[in-house]
Amino acid sequence: MQRTSRSTLRLSEVAREVVKPEGIVTTAWPRVVAQCADMGIVFDQWQHGAGSIILGKRADGKYAATVGGVVLSIPRQVGKTFLVGMIVIALCILHPGMTVLWTAHRTRTGSKTFQSMQGYVKRRKIAPHILGIRSVNGEQEIRFRNGSVIMFGARADGFGRGFDEVDIEVFDEAQILSEKALEDMIAATNQSRQEAGALLFFMGTPPRPSDAGEEFANRREKALSGKSKNMVYIEFGADRAAKLDDHKQWAKANPSFPHHTPIESMERMRENLTNEDSFRREGLGIWDDTTGATAFGPAWAACGGERPSKKLPVAAYGIAADLDLEHAAITAAYVEGDVVHVKPVEHAKGAGWVVDKAVALNAKKAAPFVVDGTGPAAVLIPKLKTAGLRVVVAKAADSLDACADIVERARQKTFRHANYPELNQAVDDAVKKASGDRWKWERRPPKGAEVPDITPLEAATWAVWALARPAAPPPEIF
Repeated sequence: MQRTSRSTLRLSEVAREVVKPEGIVTTAWPRVVAQCADMGIVFDQWQHGAGSIILGKRADGKYAATVGGVVLSIPRQVGKTFLVGMIVIALCILHPGMTVLWTAHRTRTGSKTFQSMQGYVKRRKIAPHILGIRSVNGEQEIRFRNGSVIMFGARADGFGRGFDEVDIEVFDEAQILSEKALEDMIAATNQSRQEAGALLFFMGTPPRPSDAGEEFANRREKALSGKSKNMVYIEFGADRAAKLDDHKQWAKANPSFPHHTPIESMERMRENLTNEDSFRREGLGIWDDTTGATAFGPAWAACGGERPSKKLPVAAYGIAADLDLEHAAITAAYVEGDVVHVKPVEHAKGAGWVVDKAVALNAKKAAPFVVDGTGPAAVLIPKLKTAGLRVVVAKAADSLDACADIVERARQKTFRHANYPELNQAVDDAVKKASGDRWKWERRPPKGAEVPDITPLEAATWAVWALARPAAPPPEIF
């Protein structure tokens, strides 16, 4: 049987995720393809699919992604610089006076991209469109004869601030993209004079835990959750459980392998990325497992370090116990303006201590105690009631709202924790368990005989939930 060349496979056949903006009725891609054909450039079939979506337009003639942007989570060696670079070059030729900023986090990456783009525009059929290439005094740019320009620089060096009337911005290494960098640069596209609107490209590999990857991770989460109607999101990646030397998985992650990306290139990357997690992210495009930290994204770390003021009264307590009541926790929530602080009050083995501790806390602060009425801690409810405490009994569906709320608060920076060791450990030991099209906390499968204890996180989630439902039906309070 004849094998199908991967260069002829459609985008839907090679991409792990494809999210399209709503309302596309036409696309500028055929004009780009025609311009590139005149310059001797041809594309693989999957690139035709990607380009058609990226340059898709709504009935008003605007790019469908002009608001949400184009997000590409793609491993190394796939050719994303070639695809985006040729789109940018073609648009610069087709639209006189276009201004493009191409930024990377590091100077080295930006310089490497600049070198690649120089190679593209020096091709025999493209060179006549080029006025000059500048690379002096730290300024790197390609100028076209029709007044268009592509400027390159590193965000770490402050590149991108102070520009206006920018038509395209490319954020390379988007897995390292700070909110501050976006604040400096996004506003520049508001004055674009292009009839179809400005375009923003965010392209990178899955971020490391140490990367400032919140902006990139949030865009991925928004796209995959179906919350964005204005974003193009394309992700290439191998299976999560892929064996790292499996060439079939290499091909699954990289539609350019092996016809454009030779086996030696992949082997070289495998050999030199000695950390297997690094190769999983950068070589195979695999995002980190959906642990609690990944559920929060980098927002968890960003929300750490600040303790609640001693003057703040406790607004609510959360109570949680694990299976067989082997561990339990009480966590307090405090409100300061729009911000909710959490603080573990007690975390210990067993659950026999919980009622006495709650009574002692209640003597100081008249705040409600939230308990999951369908979880292991539900057995404590009768004793808590008998002790005269205000008990809020959460129902089964409430856990879905509670988990979503605490994560969203962290992302919106209206949540704080002070890096309490037991709470951080619980976040590391938690995973997202699917429930329909939503999720709730679950313990990560144990590596050995010990089952992880995430009760501090569960208790914090309930304490925050008690403060976040002004429009919800009144809970059952005893």
